[in-house]
Amino acid sequence: MPDLSGKAAIVTGCASGIGAATVRRLVADGAQVLGTDLNAEAGQALCDEVGAQFLQQDVADEARWEEVVSAAVETFGRLDILVNNAGTVSSRSIGEVDMAAWSRVIAVNLTGTMLGCRAAIDAMVANTGGASGAIINISSTTAITPLPTDVGYSASKAGVRALSKSVATWYAQQGHAIRCNTVIPGATDTGILDAAEQVTPGLKAAVAATSPMNRLADPAETAAAIAFLASDECPFMTGADMLIDGGALSIHPGF
Repeated sequence: MPDLSGKAAIVTGCASGIGAATVRRLVADGAQVLGTDLNAEAGQALCDEVGAQFLQQDVADEARWEEVVSAAVETFGRLDILVNNAGTVSSRSIGEVDMAAWSRVIAVNLTGTMLGCRAAIDAMVANTGGASGAIINISSTTAITPLPTDVGYSASKAGVRALSKSVATWYAQQGHAIRCNTVIPGATDTGILDAAEQVTPGLKAAVAATSPMNRLADPAETAAAIAFLASDECPFMTGADMLIDGGALSIHPGF
């Protein structure tokens, strides 16, 4: 297991799914963690359970980012890790999407990720011992094989990949030990998928079948990859895409 002792982290979208699993994993690996979410009740419960701090946050709110990062630095004395996990869907095709739905999904998934990177990097540059840190942005396989039924989600997650590479290369060129990588999960067994199953029975099985492994990912499997990227075990890894998709994008769709 990666050793994250002495490191301080922020994880957005911590109330459920990959975010909750990431908070659990980082705490287990020794990090001090501040989790954030719009869902204050569930987020607070999760953080209380594992011994993390919690703040309510809408990641699309620029001013709130400054408050969250300041709180982390005040509490922990530094900031080493940011996991931009919070996200939302619009479930609208190009023929159905309106400006309100489009603007919200872009604001949360893409602009929220940018705001998080910008705010966290200011703190990471000021770390005692010199500029250092690891940013992990959560994208999706829909960034590579977009959903026709959700133009906003697909576009925003593709944007997260490009954003991460721009952040990574800029800070590498500045000579700072601040890395930025992208995790690209495939179909994952989360509450969002459970809710979709209620509307479309059989959906989970169909989605699981898109992977040669014929199953959904457990959120803890993605959290393990995030913990690795957050650790000091991959100091030369930046601007990379880490696929956690069970091989779904490695096989011809006809097989």
